[in-house]
Amino acid sequence: MSDSPNFVVVAGLSGAGRSTVADTLEDLGWVVIDNLPPSLLAIAAESLTPSDSLGERIALVAGSYQHQEDLLGFLEKFRASSARVRVIFLDAPTEVLLRRYDQTRRRHPLSASSGSVVEAIERERELLDSVRQTADLVIDTGDLIVHELKSRVLDAFSQPDSEAFMQTTVMSFGYKHGVPTEADLVIDCRFLPNPHWIPELRPRTGLDQDVRSYVLEQPLTISFVEHTLPLFEFLIPSYVKEGKAYLTIAFGCTGGRHRSVAIAEEFGRILDEKGHSLRTRHRDLELKEI
Repeated sequence: MSDSPNFVVVAGLSGAGRSTVADTLEDLGWVVIDNLPPSLLAIAAESLTPSDSLGERIALVAGSYQHQEDLLGFLEKFRASSARVRVIFLDAPTEVLLRRYDQTRRRHPLSASSGSVVEAIERERELLDSVRQTADLVIDTGDLIVHELKSRVLDAFSQPDSEAFMQTTVMSFGYKHGVPTEADLVIDCRFLPNPHWIPELRPRTGLDQDVRSYVLEQPLTISFVEHTLPLFEFLIPSYVKEGKAYLTIAFGCTGGRHRSVAIAEEFGRILDEKGHSLRTRHRDLELKEI
């Protein structure tokens, strides 16, 4: 049986980053149930099991309510059950939380009963101190930007094959049909010899072997692949660590039927053999040439 938890309970101070953690877990494939008061956390935990159709891993995000002291009792009972549970607690200095509330102009959930925002923050900190003391992982987000917090969560909750949770797409396109808006990296292949000017190759595409051979066997193409591949081998793991959920690498040529298709297929093949999880698509392959 895996040592990884079936359940994660996300708790912590309001404004410390619970929503960011919830979004990151969702990107990793966890089923996230957000903003539950402690009384409903127990009901959700009892009604859901990892074998449910919802998924194998479930994250319960504790909401900000006045009865935060009930959260510790729930956690004690939950941990005593047969479920594998991990608790993550988000913390931050009062001055940081105060600044975040000032920037977002949101009300603190306890401000109505506590008076000022500072008093509300300190009251919530007092209520949740026992939960913080028993958490499996405490993250102080005071000095973290969003991407750094995502990276911490990825390090803690990703499986060894965490790259599978970033959906990578290698695509081809034609510049005359516009640059794809979803592309994160765009590489222009129009400097490569063009099969369009070879009469017998013009009606074919980069999926045909003769076109692929023409494009890929050019000395310029061989050098291009040798220089570009190390860039991808550096960037892809870096994007995974940064917490990126989607990465689209787009290769473009004039019409999107010959060079870009052959190049996208080749890089897709090489990266797949190197163990990267990805899919390949060709945006303009079916469009008729003008």
